[in-house]
Amino acid sequence: MSRPKFGVRRRLVSIAAVLATAGGALLAAPSTAAAALPPHPIDDPVIYWNDVLLQLIRREGGSPVRMARSAAMLNAAMYDAESSYRLTWKGGVTSEAYLSVKKYAGWSEGPDEEERVLGRTAYNVLLKLYGPRQTQFLDAKFRERFGTEPTDGDLLDYTIVGPMVDQIMKARENDGSTNSEAYSSDGVPGAWRHTSYPDMADPDCDEDSDAVEPNWGLVKPFALASGSQFRPPTPGTYGTYEKLLESEEYKRQVEAVRKLGADRPTAATPEITRTTEQEAAAWFWANDLNGTYKPPGQLLQATRHVSEARGLDTYENARLFALVSLALADSGIAVRDVKYQTNIDLWRPVSAIRESGIDRNWKPLLKNVDGVNVSPCFPAWASGHATFGAAWAQVMERYFTTDRIAFDMTTDDKQSPVKTRHFTSFSEAATENANSRVWLGVHFPWDATDGLTLGTKIGDYVFDNRLKDLT
Repeated sequence: MSRPKFGVRRRLVSIAAVLATAGGALLAAPSTAAAALPPHPIDDPVIYWNDVLLQLIRREGGSPVRMARSAAMLNAAMYDAESSYRLTWKGGVTSEAYLSVKKYAGWSEGPDEEERVLGRTAYNVLLKLYGPRQTQFLDAKFRERFGTEPTDGDLLDYTIVGPMVDQIMKARENDGSTNSEAYSSDGVPGAWRHTSYPDMADPDCDEDSDAVEPNWGLVKPFALASGSQFRPPTPGTYGTYEKLLESEEYKRQVEAVRKLGADRPTAATPEITRTTEQEAAAWFWANDLNGTYKPPGQLLQATRHVSEARGLDTYENARLFALVSLALADSGIAVRDVKYQTNIDLWRPVSAIRESGIDRNWKPLLKNVDGVNVSPCFPAWASGHATFGAAWAQVMERYFTTDRIAFDMTTDDKQSPVKTRHFTSFSEAATENANSRVWLGVHFPWDATDGLTLGTKIGDYVFDNRLKDLT
């Protein structure tokens, strides 16, 4: 059986016709969704549906940049839907729309209307992004939240939910995210190539064409003018791989990660300078493997921790999660621009160290669940973790008007020796996140540095130009 559009039974079409005003607008009326909500440990609907997203990310796996795009679409749609609810029943809004908001028709506010507007918007956006693979899961999460079926009727689907879902989906049509053209390596020393060696067999990265999301830097951003808007100058400084490899700075970069990021000592690398604390942090921030909530999910979870500790209301949460998600999505686009659209598609440390003859037995600390050492299947420069983390930290600092907020963070990485870490500021967390990639042996220090700079600029731009405060 086909699913009714926006989860509305066809019988509501006749009801809608009866309740239509002379001008054709629909009146919000009681529905089967109006019963009291079941008890649930997550009170706020914005946080609930972001938790559902994190569960979807764990179930789906795949690229973190795609996860960030989903988060931006979900949270931008929920923010505009929440703003529409506020405009209709609470006297107005205090920050700008992402796309548009509307004052929708109705005699009076219905039971749990804010919850219904947000939940039905979130459910339908996620259904469009992850259905049909995850339809049963999403239906179960809807029933858990509302105690009803998502196909039960609600006139809000006509008056506000449908328009909110339609506008975010239309805004992202043909944004470049479906470009599946395979990657072709530059094929010279210094250029990225797959990192699957006989003693590091990685079935997910045993061909150069396996490179992940090589065209994502060309995807239309959510806030930036283009993925290259804040491109750091470092890759272009050298111009060619040959000049890069001849530079003294490059040699210092290789030496730093060789000692900090090695899995274990070898004859050629007898000393590892990474501390026990650095190794713990490296695994805490990893979240590279499928089954985790990936780097964007870890930052969304941290957003939840901070929000709950500071008692934000639903409208405040909708804006915060939207700002964070827009910044994360554009970070994914911008960092892929640096990795693939510049003159230097820098190889990973394991290639630099092995193929130059420095240490042919060197392996990075990062491993998959089978204990096989691996490197992410895309170029090193710049670090995605660093870019995501800095963009998140900057949005959080601007939103709360201070960097100095203490909070706890969690991890999904099963190899992490600790599940919670405490930070005294957003920038402290972002800096450790960036450095963790060097300690895992998968990035050079300048990947982290440039990622932090790039992410900070993105966070500032998003906050200055989207969902601006109207008060």
